[in-house]
Amino acid sequence: MEPTPMAENPSPHVKSMAAFLIRFYSDQLRSIALSPDPNLHYPLYIEFAELVDYDPPLARLVFSQPSQYLNDFDDAAVWAHRVVLENLKEIKDRVEKNFIHIRINISGSPLECPETFPTIGHVRVKHRGILLTLKGTVIRSGAVKMYEGSRWYKCRRCNYSFRVYPELETRNSIVLPSICPSQEIKIQESTQLLGVGAIPRSIPVILKDDLVDIVKAGDDIIVTGILTAKWSPDLKDVRCDLEPILVANHVRRTNELKSAIEVPDDVVMKFRKFWNCFKDMPLKGRNAIIRGICPQVFGLFTVKLAVALTLIGGVQHVDALGTKIRGESHLLLVGDPGTGKSQFLKFAAKLSNRSVITTGLGSTSAGLTVTAVKDGGEWMLEAGALVLADGGLCCIDEFDSMREHDRATIHEAMEQQTISVAKAGLVTTLSTKTIVFGATNPKGQYDPEQPLSVNTTLSGPLLSRFDIVLVLLDTKNPEWDAVVSSHILSEGMSDKVGRDEDLANIWPLEMLRRYIHFVKYYFKPVLTKEAEKIISSYYQLQRRSATHNAARTTVRMLESLIRLAQAHARLMFRNEVTRVDAITAILCIESSMTTSAIVDSVGNALHSNFMENPDHEYCRQETLILENLSAVEDFSALNRLEVL
Repeated sequence: MEPTPMAENPSPHVKSMAAFLIRFYSDQLRSIALSPDPNLHYPLYIEFAELVDYDPPLARLVFSQPSQYLNDFDDAAVWAHRVVLENLKEIKDRVEKNFIHIRINISGSPLECPETFPTIGHVRVKHRGILLTLKGTVIRSGAVKMYEGSRWYKCRRCNYSFRVYPELETRNSIVLPSICPSQEIKIQESTQLLGVGAIPRSIPVILKDDLVDIVKAGDDIIVTGILTAKWSPDLKDVRCDLEPILVANHVRRTNELKSAIEVPDDVVMKFRKFWNCFKDMPLKGRNAIIRGICPQVFGLFTVKLAVALTLIGGVQHVDALGTKIRGESHLLLVGDPGTGKSQFLKFAAKLSNRSVITTGLGSTSAGLTVTAVKDGGEWMLEAGALVLADGGLCCIDEFDSMREHDRATIHEAMEQQTISVAKAGLVTTLSTKTIVFGATNPKGQYDPEQPLSVNTTLSGPLLSRFDIVLVLLDTKNPEWDAVVSSHILSEGMSDKVGRDEDLANIWPLEMLRRYIHFVKYYFKPVLTKEAEKIISSYYQLQRRSATHNAARTTVRMLESLIRLAQAHARLMFRNEVTRVDAITAILCIESSMTTSAIVDSVGNALHSNFMENPDHEYCRQETLILENLSAVEDFSALNRLEVL
């Protein structure tokens, strides 16, 4: 695109804008002036709140007529840059820049209100033409296209030159394109903010110049721009419709805020006081917290502990070569119908600030990973569940029913936390830093004599990526059936005094969300030598005895043990992984095995209940585990072993 010719006598508005930029943004202008390439597009970020304080009438015009005044602002930026350039005469290699674009941030300004910052589903005709701000997740990103920004015409009679801008409404129907890049994305409002049954709305967004390629599918963004409309293609016997579209002026990624949950100081003090009350009975305090996970389901202590450890996760490790070992844990529930798997999935989604719930078949187009779709003759990438859940939790019911395409891709998504795409000429890598919580039914009657891969039809490499795999078998247990039936019937009784007293001792959902968020981002636990020794010796013991659980006893088990121990230390409000955390991680892994290598009987996770005195029970389990681990050869040499 040819540089814009500047008028010798700019309008008063342009002069006022240039004065504003020189006064408040001279540092940015100086940085642009010192840049070497005159043909690049340079952004100049300004705060709308500062413009309101400096010149309220001008701010009002920019808000109400952005199509005109944002172009004037760009001209003012070039003028201001030239003024700064004149003051840098001592620099020899200074070059004038042709393309500078004003990017307006509305945070903290009067525009940050429901009228000018609606949800995508509430965008209406009244918003057309004003400076509008929307928040959403990028669900589709198209290829970079050529876009003609403007064209100059000269009258043959009077030789007067004037500039013509293409109209987006007519799909930029100027015949000859130039070299200015443009890109179309689509954003969707967050499903977390919608009620049951509400359909999330989406809107296309046009990115131009320096905004191109700064976001990708799965990113959360806040975009400010001008709402307009685009005509549908002119086809014979087809009704022509208008499609709303936003022409972006400012884009801000909010990925770092995906899991942001506000935890006030007074709430943190409550957490500290809580643990002071249980300093002599720490595991009883732990159980009091995890009772709040899916409280409508009776018992299932092992499952609730596994859900808590999975949501909290471990610490991401980067070795000397830069290889990353994930900190996020994955959990799979394999069980008979009616064992509460789906209820745990839905409750876990409520505990996470960013979550996606789907089934193994996924959506009709994007599925679980990512797909290439053709829209208007162009190929675009559309994000699936794992990409949309980046930075949060992806709950997948009927995990064994996923498509073959997703089954092959999910291996990379779960371990390397990326998805490599090479489809229809689109080659890229998307982030899937996601916790995967899956649930599936066994194929037919579960056979304890067969490996887990046979009972679930899931491959060994895929099963090895799950830190915990719990099998919930609906076996006939008269004592357990009596307890469960009494619990369910008590919920339907007219006199619920006893039931209300029980609920009063359970942490509410919001408190539990804040606790999980706080310990996950505040504590970075480090393994002690004792914990290293216990985890390493258990891993060696499993490797020696692994015959029935060969798919699970890979080096990934060692990484899982470390993650679970770190998660338990966080759950216990500590920055150090101790023996208790290592033993608990071993018990979780033992519950994942169809045959135990160290405990006499892991029991059925479906029938696990909360102990009256968990600290006393733990002492018994610890003694048993340490006695069995002492049989490992060269136990003293484990002190020298460096764990990941």
